[in-house]
Amino acid sequence: MMKQFSYRHTKEKQLMKHMEESDLFSFAEFQEEEAERGGYSNYSYWNSTILAFFKNRGAVVLLLLLILLLLFTFVQPYLPGQYDPNKILNDANGMQYRNVPPGKIFILGTNSIGQDLWARIWAGTRTSLLIGILVALAEAVIGISVGVVWGYVRKVDFILTEIYNIIDNIPNTIILILISYILKPSVETLVFAMCLTGWIQMARFIRNQILIIRDRDYNVASRCLGTPTGRIIVKNLLPYLVSVIMLRMALTIPAAIGNEVFITYIGLGLPVDIPSLGNLINEGRVLITSAALRYQLVYPTIILSFVTISFYIIGNAFSDAADPKNHV
Repeated sequence: MMKQFSYRHTKEKQLMKHMEESDLFSFAEFQEEEAERGGYSNYSYWNSTILAFFKNRGAVVLLLLLILLLLFTFVQPYLPGQYDPNKILNDANGMQYRNVPPGKIFILGTNSIGQDLWARIWAGTRTSLLIGILVALAEAVIGISVGVVWGYVRKVDFILTEIYNIIDNIPNTIILILISYILKPSVETLVFAMCLTGWIQMARFIRNQILIIRDRDYNVASRCLGTPTGRIIVKNLLPYLVSVIMLRMALTIPAAIGNEVFITYIGLGLPVDIPSLGNLINEGRVLITSAALRYQLVYPTIILSFVTISFYIIGNAFSDAADPKNHV
């Protein structure tokens, strides 16, 4: 067997010597498009994030409903046949439409002083969403800025850690109650009270994430090459945290609305002339024992529950979609 293999191998060598180079190799022509094309040359982070998000049909449906809800809160006052949310409505005899159940005249009925519940619910949803979005944006800007510096610059770690320990040991509820009691009740007061300590949790969360990725190889290489600190933070660190930041912001909005409901529940929230979900739920809770008037609590509670659940599901879905590990 060995002799046969050796003989065949020798013959192949002799044949290859006699063959011309053109018979053995074929040269490929240079093509610029093929040379630049890689396995994932068309990859785009945000396109991949959007595609991954739209694969979650439940989150997409909730997002569309939430957008429609938000748009309707602004469009509703301009629709025909709408009442002012603070106007007390009277009949032909001058009597107030008190506690009128849902029907043809009033879609969702009226409250105990004759105000249209339909108009007040949409005005209250608009106010509560405004508070939630403002608080989320403020906490994101302050918390991310402080958290990145806290985690990346070692010299300030001790000072900010002590500040965090002091603020974190003060219950948020006490601060909310104290600020709401001292200042004039308004949307600005509630936003200020919630942001006063809310940013510290975001900053702590970002700081912990920065500590995990701060000394990875690509960041060390960037520092060795003399890359400015600001560029490292913007280009290397923050893109890695997009998913967790969006999740925290999505959860902050319903949390802020819940705080507004709580502050109003204890009588320190917005005044009665500023409709909000907190005001509506506070007014309806005293009627929960009356089956005929329970609708005044049920309708605003349904809106609040829908907003809270939607933001939670959408936030989780977008967080998963924004994770680069789920793209390629």
